[in-house]
Amino acid sequence: MSATAIKIELKELIEKERDLSILKAIKALLRKTTLDNILRKKLSQRALRSEEDINSGRVLNRKEIIRQTDKLIKK
Repeated sequence: MSATAIKIELKELIEKERDLSILKAIKALLRKTTLDNILRKKLSQRALRSEEDINSGRVLNRKEIIRQTDKLIKK
């Protein structure tokens, strides 16, 4: 079954559905899937930037991390 056929069937089923809890569950499922994809993309981008930083030597040693953390805590 193609994606288009599934979408058509889902639209028909949703249009006929009267149970609010089922409609809310479908809505939540579809939103969660979208958010998961967005989160996955953001995390992948962050990981790639981190790898670039490491490869370029843009990293902090332990003392620098402690120093910066202490500054943030004191604020």
